[in-house]
Amino acid sequence: MNSATTVAAVAIFVVTYAVLAIGKIPGYRIDRTGAALVGASLMVGTGVLSTEEAYAAFNFDTIILMLGMMIVVANLRVSGFFTMVNYWVLRHVRHPLALLAGVVLVCGVLSAVLVNDTVCLVMTPPVLDAVLRLNRNPVPYLLAIAMASNIGSVATITGNPQNMIVGSLSHISYTAFLVALAPIAAAGLALTFVLLALVYRREFLTAERFEGEATPRRHHRPLVSKTILVVIVMIALFFLGQPVEKVAIVGGAFLLLTRRVNPRKIYREIDWPLLVMFGGLFVVIAGFEKAVVTPETAASIGGLHLENAPALAGVTAVLSNLVSNVPAVLVLKPFVPNLPDPQRAWLVIAMASTLAGNFTMVGSVANLIVAYRAVDRGIAISFWTHFRVGAPLTLATLAVGLLWL
Repeated sequence: MNSATTVAAVAIFVVTYAVLAIGKIPGYRIDRTGAALVGASLMVGTGVLSTEEAYAAFNFDTIILMLGMMIVVANLRVSGFFTMVNYWVLRHVRHPLALLAGVVLVCGVLSAVLVNDTVCLVMTPPVLDAVLRLNRNPVPYLLAIAMASNIGSVATITGNPQNMIVGSLSHISYTAFLVALAPIAAAGLALTFVLLALVYRREFLTAERFEGEATPRRHHRPLVSKTILVVIVMIALFFLGQPVEKVAIVGGAFLLLTRRVNPRKIYREIDWPLLVMFGGLFVVIAGFEKAVVTPETAASIGGLHLENAPALAGVTAVLSNLVSNVPAVLVLKPFVPNLPDPQRAWLVIAMASTLAGNFTMVGSVANLIVAYRAVDRGIAISFWTHFRVGAPLTLATLAVGLLWL
């Protein structure tokens, strides 16, 4: 590869990741998905990659896994499952601490089974309705949704997009991943509860009680039952060692076999731009890897001592807050196979890229979803409001994760 092509590859990579970090190009209406797609096309157009190399760069296991899980989550959302869960929690709590515990536990567990961004999307409105009706301070509960969803999702391959990529690239089994990272998620959820209770002592450390009341919401009982049964079967197959991408897409396809729901309702719930962004990033990273990741580059990266778990976690956490967690994982992809213990390295990357999402409000899409939903109801969560809980929580959970791994 000549020097001009190498320069082009680096320029395309840098500009693409700059847009991913900022979210847009000033003066243009292009977004992160568009930037990834333009970057991928330029990698081919400038000759960095051939069309065959670009096709080969696609990690179809990740795309299929994400699509299957999106279909499953879409069915849960359309069926009213999430409002049922929220209704049950509100019927059984009588104290602000109990409500906080319920929010943390429900969001954490659901994010481990499903996808954290979706959990934030569907849980924020009903929780916000409930706390406003009870005349509580909504901010700590909103922070609990975002932070617990991020932390809970660290437990499984299907918990968030970056874990799905790690699972596909590392070939770590669902069970091994869960055994390694679920204890970190559990400890993180406990820390979330404690830290929020301490920071918002006036809200939680009180003798005040309230009546647990909630308005029943409509739900589609047959679809709820069918979807939950499919999820249980899928989880069982995950533990039995079946390929997660195959199980996810078959489970999602099975749920489309219905006489009750118009499939267009399901399709509208799928995050198609996210799938396109992933495809584009795979090609951009492949072009960068081909042009830049030489033996000399790998040796210089070795100077960062990425074989050391704290160093690798630190690099991952910083990258995740600069360009977001999914791009950060893909940036580190070329260097992991050369480390002494690649499997352990992938677990550290999955853990650090997810937990780092709590550091600032812009560190995770889940945080932004909650913030935007809150603004719609006239509630603002400032950068500092998030940071004073998220920063210490991130440092504490990363420390726990490193000690465990």
